Amino acid sequence: MKLLRIDSSARRNSVTRTLTQRFAEKWKEQHPSGRIIERDLSATVLPLISDEWVEAAHSDPSQWTPAHRQAVSPSDALVAELSEADLVVIGAPMYNFSIPFPLKAWIDHIVRRGKTFTYGPEGAKGLLADKKVVVITSRAGVYGPGTSAQKADFQEPYLRFILGFIGLTDLTFIHAESQGYEAGNASLVAARQQIDQSASQATQV
Repeated sequence: MKLLRIDSSARRNSVTRTLTQRFAEKWKEQHPSGRIIERDLSATVLPLISDEWVEAAHSDPSQWTPAHRQAVSPSDALVAELSEADLVVIGAPMYNFSIPFPLKAWIDHIVRRGKTFTYGPEGAKGLLADKKVVVITSRAGVYGPGTSAQKADFQEPYLRFILGFIGLTDLTFIHAESQGYEAGNASLVAARQQIDQSASQATQV
């Protein structure tokens, strides 16, 4: 069993890092022989998507130049890392109503035609399946259904869509909301409880 833990916060002691760590620890208790792969995106310098990257992603590898291979090398590594994991936990703090830049850069590298999705007669089809994903967020506001701020949530809807696009449809979102405010304490306690439950249920993977 392999758990891929992805952190994207710019802060070393962030709420999401604390919570993904808790998830990993609880999962390890259930899988003492399991392997945890840690990907700290804030410490991973990913190159921007380039002409060479796009050309390589849409051409036969036998036609690649050394520049093409170099451009997609980080993508190859990240896709392999994701594909080999049985379970994925992603720490995603809300930045400006959306996700951190490092997480978006990771997404740009792993959403790749022929690797994680393809097109057929019925349109796009995700190639990653049989994998559970837990997304743990922290945010200062409350953005749930029916709230006045729901329309400003470009975090969960985007992640649901883009992860589903590559076949990751078994998604659980755990939100630590109202962070920085008194109400955030209760939300953090609830998030920890959800994490413990999700880590336990993940043993069924």
